[in-house]
Amino acid sequence: MNRLSTPWGEIDLTRHPEDPRDQLRAWDAADDYLLRHLAEGGTDLSGSVVIVGDRWGALATALAEHRPVQIGDSWLGRQATLANLARNRAGHADGVRLLTTRDTPPGRIDVLLVRVPKSLALLEDQLHRLAPAVHEGTVVVGTGMVTEIHTSTLKLFESVLGPTRTSLAVRKARLIHCTPDPALPRTGSPWPQSYRLPDGIGAASGGTVHNHAGIFCADRLDIGTRFLLNHLPERHGPETVVDLGCGNGVVGTAAALANPAAEVLFLDESYQAVASAEATFRANLGPDAPARFEVGDGMAAVAPGSVDLVLNNPPFHSHQALTDATAWRMFTGARRALRPGGELWVIGNRHLGYHVKLRRLFGNCRTVAADPKFVLLRSVKGHP
Repeated sequence: MNRLSTPWGEIDLTRHPEDPRDQLRAWDAADDYLLRHLAEGGTDLSGSVVIVGDRWGALATALAEHRPVQIGDSWLGRQATLANLARNRAGHADGVRLLTTRDTPPGRIDVLLVRVPKSLALLEDQLHRLAPAVHEGTVVVGTGMVTEIHTSTLKLFESVLGPTRTSLAVRKARLIHCTPDPALPRTGSPWPQSYRLPDGIGAASGGTVHNHAGIFCADRLDIGTRFLLNHLPERHGPETVVDLGCGNGVVGTAAALANPAAEVLFLDESYQAVASAEATFRANLGPDAPARFEVGDGMAAVAPGSVDLVLNNPPFHSHQALTDATAWRMFTGARRALRPGGELWVIGNRHLGYHVKLRRLFGNCRTVAADPKFVLLRSVKGHP
């Protein structure tokens, strides 16, 4: 539990899922700086307040009495926001409206607060989508740590919304102040985008990949995924395959192309990712091919003993922090969901040492393929 002292009172915050071993905080100096700026500057919060990219709900929880709209891409962040609202602001929680990046944004915005995301493309997409609702009197304030705000970030605000400047840094955090210019042309978002897969990567060769904004390596096939595609297991007949942490869905799509009898479940905690995976799958296999697309916390909602094969390229970052907590949850969830004899295939950087965790969890781990950068590992769930 992390306590944040705000001009609206002290609030207790946690990330999701709550884990006493998790030492990462649910707020940082950028959240604190923005909240203090709003209070000290006497910002009028009586109109339509929209918060974009609120990572664990610190901003929405602090400002709950002003009934903001929160827009986010993270399912985990959404669950954290709900829990933090319930914990701190039960009387105001019902007034906070939670939208995903796939939902239609509000039609009018009087105060726009932007927590700068790691992905410049996601920021670009969201600013374009929100620009029609911004008017000349809209207060626009962004926030982020100094390492997250670049010249390209400022240029993006300026090109989409209007003149932009930054504040002095406080505790390694910085604010972005943007003055909306109604004379700027409102152009549509350049997202989603697509590209053609190269030849020589197995069943997915020459296929089409669709990416909504914010997806890793949105303009090309990343080298880790390429390595996995070159070594996908050859399987035949009906089975359930999970593309865990699916991103744009190219791995699950390749598995479905290689084994048309398989049903693939695409899972990710990003709404943008799952939308991308569905677009990629449909572009290559058509509208009637069997597949499911779900946003959630890894394998948590998958029935135990219901899966034959899990394909996984786990992330090792949570925003700017390095952590193996997500990978560990993915591995433990996969083991629970696999049938006896079911397999988990994991691609990762060699230095991450996933083989140690997989041996501890499954009792076995075999190296399928390796090169100087990546290793592809296979663990089999034993019979009870």
